[in-house]
Amino acid sequence: MIRTLVRTFLLMLALTGAAAAQSARPALRGSVTVDSDLVRIGDLVENAGAVANIPIFRAPDLGTTGAVSTDRIVEAISAHQLIDIDTRGLADVVVTRASRAIKPQQISASIAQALSRRYGLGAPQNLSLNFDLPVHTLQVEPSATGDLQVLSLAYDPRSSRFDVTLDLPSSTVLHRQLVRFAGLAIETVEAVTAAHPIERGDVLQASDLTIVRRPKSQAGGLVDMNGAIGLATRHQLRPGQPIAAADLMKPQIVQRNDTVTLIYEAPGLTLTLRGQAQDAGALGDAISVLNPQTKRVVHGVVSGPDQVSVSNTMVHLVENVPQPADAPAAMVPARQE
Repeated sequence: MIRTLVRTFLLMLALTGAAAAQSARPALRGSVTVDSDLVRIGDLVENAGAVANIPIFRAPDLGTTGAVSTDRIVEAISAHQLIDIDTRGLADVVVTRASRAIKPQQISASIAQALSRRYGLGAPQNLSLNFDLPVHTLQVEPSATGDLQVLSLAYDPRSSRFDVTLDLPSSTVLHRQLVRFAGLAIETVEAVTAAHPIERGDVLQASDLTIVRRPKSQAGGLVDMNGAIGLATRHQLRPGQPIAAADLMKPQIVQRNDTVTLIYEAPGLTLTLRGQAQDAGALGDAISVLNPQTKRVVHGVVSGPDQVSVSNTMVHLVENVPQPADAPAAMVPARQE
């Protein structure tokens, strides 16, 4: 019995040692991320032991990824007496260089802030920057902190051109090779524009309008949709076309040649008569109306849809109209006191 227990114990020790030896065997990693410009044995191989910190390859550029074939790795490591590496059937190992990405939006914001502060070009968010060359993401060391700094800045208000050099002191890469940008800086303002083709006379709704930013030098139109909603267009509007107050008018509620009701009101008296509008008009507009019976034209003010209120001259007009025997109530005083 004792012998059996001893044999079992010894067998367990042997199996444990074998498992430990197997787990401690150097093995390739499928993918790695490195922080420096060198790739070390320990980055690529688990359980690399004493040779883990020995560099064997250059790392990819900041923020990029590359692949190293398994054969190249094994060959490079063999010179350092690390053998019996478990390749895990990998054809290559993917290596990524860690970085901090400074995106084009951040670059533009830094330049706009500098232009606004030094040259008084309005709020930074109101500046439109058009670069001479495409602006790409800057990749710096992941340990680099802080914001971009402006080393030099020039701006010509006549041409709107700028030239700027940026630096990030905490970045060795960027500090060693400064970046320079040039282009146009345009101060912009909000403008109300047509969202789609709009016909003459259409009454504007919120869905017909949109807000865009346009150069301040082209300012002069409406900047608030509320100033346009409910008004009609004097002429056709194109999509994106800025809308000025002169482009709009009150909606016309009387059209030329429409049959309208002429109304005269005085204390204790209301007279009505049918006539033909000689002009189109919005609420409150003065228009001419033809009395088809007398062929005389009177002037009044549009007071409602197909309705025109007239002055005292209407009394004489009504008095001169022949009254047929079966005249409708609308042709005679509607109320007398």
